Amino acid sequence: MPDHAIAIVGMGCRYPDARSPDELWENALAQRRAFRRMPAERLRLEDYHPDLGLSDSVTTTQAAVIEGYEFDRVRFRTAGATYREVDLAHWLALDVADQALTDAGFADGEGLPRQTTGVLIGNTLTGEFSRANMLRLRWPYVRRVVDAALADTEWPAERRREFLASLETRYKSPFPPVGGETLAGGLSNTIAGRICNHFDLNGGGYTVDGACASSLLAVTTACSALAAGDLDLALAGGVDLSLDPFELVGFSRVGVLAREDMRVYDARATGFWPGEGCGFVVLMRADQARAEGRRIHGVIRGWGVASDGSGGMTRPEASGQLLALERAYRRAGFGAETVGYFEGHGTGTEVGDLTELDVILRARGTGKAPAAALGSIKANMGHTKAAAGVAGLIKATMSLGAQILPPLAGQRETHPRLVRDRADLRAPRAGELWPSGMPLRAAVSAMGFGGIDTHVVIESATAERRAALTPEERALISTPQDTELFLMSAPDAPAMRAQVARLSAVAGKLSLAEMADVAITLQKSLERGAHRAAVVASTPAELPERLMVLDSWLEAGVASRLDVA
Repeated sequence: MPDHAIAIVGMGCRYPDARSPDELWENALAQRRAFRRMPAERLRLEDYHPDLGLSDSVTTTQAAVIEGYEFDRVRFRTAGATYREVDLAHWLALDVADQALTDAGFADGEGLPRQTTGVLIGNTLTGEFSRANMLRLRWPYVRRVVDAALADTEWPAERRREFLASLETRYKSPFPPVGGETLAGGLSNTIAGRICNHFDLNGGGYTVDGACASSLLAVTTACSALAAGDLDLALAGGVDLSLDPFELVGFSRVGVLAREDMRVYDARATGFWPGEGCGFVVLMRADQARAEGRRIHGVIRGWGVASDGSGGMTRPEASGQLLALERAYRRAGFGAETVGYFEGHGTGTEVGDLTELDVILRARGTGKAPAAALGSIKANMGHTKAAAGVAGLIKATMSLGAQILPPLAGQRETHPRLVRDRADLRAPRAGELWPSGMPLRAAVSAMGFGGIDTHVVIESATAERRAALTPEERALISTPQDTELFLMSAPDAPAMRAQVARLSAVAGKLSLAEMADVAITLQKSLERGAHRAAVVASTPAELPERLMVLDSWLEAGVASRLDVA
């Protein structure tokens, strides 16, 4: 059998709470969850609240969003007008592609085989920014509707013209004027071309759209091109910045958004919370990478793609998923029973999770092999859709490199399928060293609307085994907890109330992960003072409520009180 091994020689990413693969991995080990209330700057939830009785409503308030990102226009030699006209998805993809190339040893693109380097990026809807900017071009329609409504109220023509002129200015002000880059900057199929343009690559660049399987589909397509000799190096990944009404109202109508909590492979799985981000891997044929002395993060041994056929457009089908797995392991030359860790698609929907678990268990066969671990990065940062598969690939590759089986974040009650009939899959509640008798092999799945299924199998680049965890790894693994203790100190009651007010101002905007960050910061800043106070909270929504109670006691002059309710 020919050796189709593909080496992962570089990785880069930007996801909620993760600016790099290292941070993504640390978040997975520590079970950090990046979910927060949807920022009003992205979507005013009040406009889409289900209680309004609107058909176009959004059934969740939570999302995982990228905070504090700024594209370095100077470094990438991008004019201000060009930057404003182009969807941010383009710039994030270019930035992360550069990060991945630097990790692979090709900083600023130096040393790349430019003639035979290709770019394959998964994306579905460009980004929400270009869709929002389309509102500017819909002004004539808005004008006609408003003008007709005002005419019905018998406003005189001159008054209507003056009002509409003023309204047009206010209506268009948030959106950049149409320029020379607007068209190309608002298209999905030019994202890869922008990366090729920046690095002067000639191997071909295009966008792959397989819905939520897009980025892993980009990886499988790149692997096939490398194995066939069409490319010598490939940048493959995905980008998704689409937290807007088109997606969120649509997902709400389909009924896949979680209302209370996102629980993956859990007995109470009710859906997912949306996320966003970008990830890339740099791929080469493994023999070539070794010949060049490249650092190899992991080796892709097999990949498979299939469709669900007549099974349906949005409902997962076991037959299609199983076919993708069979094709991947046929190419790999070994079976699914030899895989130690499965990074699943894991949307947290009842039907989706059950179908995926059944497929993996069927692929593993008789159950004679040691139980494999199972997880999903979506439990940490939501469903990043077109960028989800490559996020899982990066996590699984980091898992192999560290030789640690990662935990499944947010798990409450193990899915019945994982405990029934001694199922040989398990969802670890804490990270653990890879068992010595289990091959250093991992697998990643991603599925998408339209019934597409993808599966990738990776293997460690080394056979050498670790003996123990480092102190840093043990600290990360031991950090998760259900609630946080917020400790405060101040010289007097007015100063304490001021501190409570400052914390209250930001509390509702925190992510679940940032709850722990704030609690640690407060603990480290404790001073010896006459006044000390503490509140316990488990969610960002709960923290302001507890702080309000504390403030009422302080206002009433309460000097000592303990409330355990």
